[in-house]
Order: sequence, then C-alpha cells, then structure tokens
Amino acid sequence: MTNKPSRLQSLRDSNLSRRNFVIGSGAAAVGGAALLAACGDDDDEAAPVTTTTAAPVTTTTAAAATGVGTTTLGSNYSDEKPRDALAAAVAATGVDTRINTIDHNTYQENFNTYIQQPDDVVAWFAGYRMRAFASKGVVGDISDVWDNLPGMSAGFRSAASGLDGNQYFVPLYFYPWAVHYRKSLFDDNGYDIPTTWDDFKALCDTMTADGITPLCAANDGRWPQMGMFDMLNMRINGYDFHVSLMGGRENWEDPRVLNVFNTWNEILPYYQPDANGRTWQDAANALGDKSAGMYLLGTFITSNFDGETQADIIDDIDFFLFPEVDPAHGQDAIEAPIDGFMMAADPANEPAAKALLTGLGSVDAIDAYISIDPSVVAANSNADTSGYNALQKKSAEAVSSARFISQFLDRDTDPDFASNVAGVGIADFLATPGNIGTILADIEAKKQTYTFE
Repeated sequence: MTNKPSRLQSLRDSNLSRRNFVIGSGAAAVGGAALLAACGDDDDEAAPVTTTTAAPVTTTTAAAATGVGTTTLGSNYSDEKPRDALAAAVAATGVDTRINTIDHNTYQENFNTYIQQPDDVVAWFAGYRMRAFASKGVVGDISDVWDNLPGMSAGFRSAASGLDGNQYFVPLYFYPWAVHYRKSLFDDNGYDIPTTWDDFKALCDTMTADGITPLCAANDGRWPQMGMFDMLNMRINGYDFHVSLMGGRENWEDPRVLNVFNTWNEILPYYQPDANGRTWQDAANALGDKSAGMYLLGTFITSNFDGETQADIIDDIDFFLFPEVDPAHGQDAIEAPIDGFMMAADPANEPAAKALLTGLGSVDAIDAYISIDPSVVAANSNADTSGYNALQKKSAEAVSSARFISQFLDRDTDPDFASNVAGVGIADFLATPGNIGTILADIEAKKQTYTFE
C-alpha cells in the first residue's frame, strides 16, 4: 500500500483559527489511585509546516505484523528528545510507519479541525479529551487492540474508554506535575522543602532576598499556568469541587473560585515577568542556570536538557508536592496526565493502524521510548523499570500514594471551553490580576454556551 499524503500538512494550508489545548476527566488507577484524563482545540494563526519522517522498521515486538502495509502517525512530539524517543518507539513496533510531526502547541490548538481528516493514528491524551472525540465519532473503536495489550491495568483501560464502554486510546506513559528545583541550589543556600502555603511564600521571600527569582513562569500557548490553577483549586477547595467545576456544574463566580485567584495573586510578585510570552522551555532554562528557584511543571521538564552535555542539571533536578493551603485537603491530590494514541474513524489502512497501536502499547515500545526520554513513567506495568532514574521512581511513588489524581485542566473539561474560555481567562488574569471579578464573570457567561458530559 502506498503512503497517503500527510493530512497534518492541511493545517499549514487552511489558515485555521488558533485555540489553546484542552483536557477532560475520566478515571484510571495506577497503584490504587484514581486517574483522570484529556482533549484539544483552536486563535488566528497558520500552522507551521509539518515535518515528515519515516520510522525505521524493526521486528523486535510481536505487534509487528508482516504484510499489513504502511500507516501514518500524526505526532505532536516536536521537541528533539520526545521526537527521537517516539521514533524509537515506533521502530520497535516493526510496523512501517510515516510519522508526520507538527509543532506541539499548533497541533493541539488546531486538533478539532485536523481530526476531521487525520492520519491513521494520532497522538493524543486520555480521558475527557479522548472521550469528546469518541462521542463525536471522529476516532475509531480499538477495543480489539486492547485484547492484545498485556500489562495494561484496568485503570488504564478505564482512562482509555469512551462513554459507551469501548476503548479508543492506547496509553504510552504518564507523568506527575510537581514543584521542581535544583537540589544543589537548595543545599548551597540552606533552603528547606516547603510543605505549607506560608512556608512556600516565606521561601519565595528568602530567594528574592538572595537575588533569585523564586518562580519560573511560562504560559505560551495558554496551557502551562492551567497547572497552577488546578493545584490551587484542589488544595483550597478539594478534588471533588475541582472535578465538579471542570464538569460545568459549578459557578466560576463562586467565592471559592475567587479565593483561588486571590490566593494565586499572592505569589504573582515572585513570578518571572511576562509569563504569557514565555515558553515552558525558556522558563526551564532559568531553573537550569539557577537564576530561578522553583518550577511547577510536569516531570517532562528534564527533557529540555541534553542528556550528555547537561546531565549534571538533569541529575540535580528534584521535585516536591505542591504545598498544603487548606489542612482539610492537605496534599492529597496530584496531577498525572496520560499520553498515548488514538485511531482515525476511517483510517486509510486499518490493519496497519491497529498493528501500530498494539505495538505502541507494548513493553518494547515504551522501553525504547524511555531509553531516550527518561522523564516519564511507563503505562505498561511489564515495562523494564530497572533503569528508572531517581525522578522516575519518585514520580511513580507520588502517583501511587496520591488519594486523588487529576489529568490537567485542559484534559478534565470540554476541550473548546478549556482552550477558548478558561485558558484565555487565566492568561488575562496573569496580565491584569486586578480584573479577577470581570474575568470570572466572563468565564461564567461563556460557560453557559457549552454542554458538558
């Protein structure tokens, strides 16, 4: 079978409106914890050109199906290390695959349009963001693929399931969000790990006095600061309220939501300035050179640094759980997004697409991925963990010990709402924090136009 043209290429040519990316909630269990999951969207900017890479064919996994032909994979793994890691994972499946890569933010912001005519297999997220597209019938049922995924827990199956109970997603890995720091910076300055909000702010004051910017701050693409909202909301109002708010069942003008933003306002003076214009990678560089002290982000932060020339930085990065704000909720919740793949509703080569998905859910694929990008934790429980670094081991422990696990704001609610309403509101708050009331009123008014699960 001949390769079909890159459908991601159409993003470049269609002068699409841009959206921020979104997520949704679904339950999955890892180490006994309940995991939620996610989706994506579109503003006014043409997408950059798609890069097209053919993954080398290997025969290292039973998923390699001789004679199934060629398939295509639409990918948002655009940063160097994840891109190379994905290529290795695809090669490990033994399925002849052409990987069509597009810039991470652009892919997610325009996904609603792209999924109307996608590649055979597409990179995406579990939970709400996946279920939203399954319910619309624009992704394919892959329940039969799940018959051949040993090592995938019932919890991950749940996170991969649509509202009809069928499976539409194959998980590859997950990673927690936490507050990252350089161990040597803390040791050299005698900083203690803060466990409460007051301790956290006191540490920020101390760092400021020491000439260090306390908090890395990025919000390019209008998604990074969603993590700060999520953690504050869960710490202040609890996981149940957070899920209910994401599900459209609470009022954004509720005093409890206002309290989240008022509390957030207390730490904005410690931020790097102009967060809306900074990429997460640029913010990570500030953590790397110790000009900034702490960074709330996923453990993928380490993928920003070169494994050979910056190994000292990677080995020096550690994290702590977001501090307690209200003792009633302590530190009982964590965010741990699940990333993986879906199949188009009408793939050009369904047998090859399903063979690729089966392979991507295998031990061979995730082992190959982690050998290049060890910033994540394998979804497949049979994966080789002997080579896990300290951060991976700590990540797995943090997720397994959490009482509640969310996916992330843009994965826990309606995709379009997260991109075009909540994400915009958060960006506006960062730019003009004095307008909290007006911003929340606008979010609530626009929320009324959405139908949630």
